[in-house]
Amino acid sequence: MEEREVINNNSETAEPLQKDGLVSCILCRVRIRPDTTAMTFSAGELSLKEGEWVVVPAPNSMEVGQIISKPIKIKLPQRCLPPKIERLATTSEIEDYYKNLEFEKSAWAICQRHIDSLGLKMKLIRVESFFDHSKIIFYYSADGRVDFRELVKALVKDLRMRVEMRQIGIRHEAKLVGGIGCCGRELCCASFLTSFDSISIKMAKAQNLPLNPSKISGLCGRLLCCLTYEYQTYKEMAQNLPTLGKACQTPTGQGKVIRQNIFKQAVTVAMSDGTIIEYTVEELEGKKDPDDNKDLDEYTPPQPDEDEEEEKRKKEAKPHSKGQKQKRQGKRRSSKKQKAKQQKALKKKNKKKTSNKNRQDKKGKGQSNE
Repeated sequence: MEEREVINNNSETAEPLQKDGLVSCILCRVRIRPDTTAMTFSAGELSLKEGEWVVVPAPNSMEVGQIISKPIKIKLPQRCLPPKIERLATTSEIEDYYKNLEFEKSAWAICQRHIDSLGLKMKLIRVESFFDHSKIIFYYSADGRVDFRELVKALVKDLRMRVEMRQIGIRHEAKLVGGIGCCGRELCCASFLTSFDSISIKMAKAQNLPLNPSKISGLCGRLLCCLTYEYQTYKEMAQNLPTLGKACQTPTGQGKVIRQNIFKQAVTVAMSDGTIIEYTVEELEGKKDPDDNKDLDEYTPPQPDEDEEEEKRKKEAKPHSKGQKQKRQGKRRSSKKQKAKQQKALKKKNKKKTSNKNRQDKKGKGQSNE
């Protein structure tokens, strides 16, 4: 078996590697389906070669795949070890592998026929059947939610197996379908990317790219994934440069920054007389406004007047935030409500007292007449 040592054999570097708990292993790149991204597995104690068929663990079941590159011997931490290859595949398993691919094509045709007959607004992207035929997954894209209950019933009746419908976005669609990007290479999402990071137009601006949608968008219609690769480097290198469009002090006077060159660490400045000069960061260091270079000993802050102090005290006494004002208003309203309730209660008591007196007076008059 051909192997390529990636670790240096120097004794100085070998000792710390052993202390860190690194484990030597042989990595193999295995492709489970012809049009999918290859996955990394550990060969374990097996002696494998490029082009051999192996059985590897998958998230839901065991799958058969082919080794597409030469195994590499490398040292990795224990927590970073990939899953191990189970064993070499038999000839019958390799035949079942190709039969499974043909079954996926026939399942595609059956599903597409039912979609057309039911009139569902969905686009079938991919079909994946487990190696043991326990389940089949249909990937599709749609603008909104799709009621595919009748479709699933028809597929279960025809295929006689578990069926799962999985809706994906437009970026995942490009990953599954694949293609060639504007750079002339295979799409990053289809070749090596395992997840999608958030991308914004701010990344294109930071790298001085033209904000033309046709130039910074991929086949999926979204912003290019490669905008994230160098964004952090551009961001760190631009920290030392003056802000674009702001005034800065130069050795020949004050000017306005009209252009940045991040790699040269230089800026182009338009002077007040119309001349355009390029300066490096080293030339602009220490060149600030003359007011900023005053000594602290010479500077004496102005003393506030008595009227200003009184105004400040009044402002501090007043609530500064809307929340405090609302709280005070709520307290006032609650106090008013309580007073109104108390007044109503007093009025009721007075009414009862007056009614009782009137009754007693009437009784007294009646007795006197008798």
